[in-house]
Amino acid sequence: MNKAKVKKLRDIIVNVILYTFLAVCIFSVFFTVFSRNNADGAAEIFGYQLRVVTSDSMAKCEFTDVSEFEIKDIPLRSMVFVQAVPKNADEAYEWYRDLEVGDVLTFRYVYTTQITITHRIVSIEENENGGFTIELAGDNKSSENGQLYQTIDTSVNNSVNYVIGKVTGQSYLLGLVMSFLMEPVGILLAIIAPCIVIILLEALKIAKIFMADKKKWRQEEEAKRENELSELRRRIAELEGERNKQAGDKEDKTE
Repeated sequence: MNKAKVKKLRDIIVNVILYTFLAVCIFSVFFTVFSRNNADGAAEIFGYQLRVVTSDSMAKCEFTDVSEFEIKDIPLRSMVFVQAVPKNADEAYEWYRDLEVGDVLTFRYVYTTQITITHRIVSIEENENGGFTIELAGDNKSSENGQLYQTIDTSVNNSVNYVIGKVTGQSYLLGLVMSFLMEPVGILLAIIAPCIVIILLEALKIAKIFMADKKKWRQEEEAKRENELSELRRRIAELEGERNKQAGDKEDKTE
């Protein structure tokens, strides 16, 4: 691989790293701003909420088999993508009817205070008077708090125990990044870092332009000097020819 290809590959890798980092910082700012605007502390977009899990109740446990479920174990600090319950009553009813044992829900629940929990459905039954009774529990039976069960009746209006939505995906890496960037130092980094990256990218562009102009100027100067030297050699050659001619003429006259 020649130097030009190596340089091009290196530039591509550097740009990918820089722009990926910049994208993460921008996303973190978006996440932080929208989380603070949401009363429940979650960023929400297009009917989905982005939440960071703050307990290990859904962490991997040898006593719980989740192999047949779509959503497996959810480690502490993972980010979960939550499909919110429809606001329309008829749509919400159909949404609940599609739920199955093994699905993971994020919900609000009251013990001594109201908290947000993400647990798995262990049973779900349709009530005779409408609505559904859902029983949930965490996967981690070895958790310090033990395995606690929560029951939510969706037919109870304005209940303090209610479902927020269904977990449709998760990302441990993104959750770690967001957990850090939600800290004061992380927030500051998320604001300053993109500015630094942009400044560095612009500085690199200016440096490349300056170096290119300097190289072009040097080449032009070298070409100019070469032309001057060529002209000087030509003039010297002409003078030398004239002198030789004059010397020859004198010799002829002497003879």
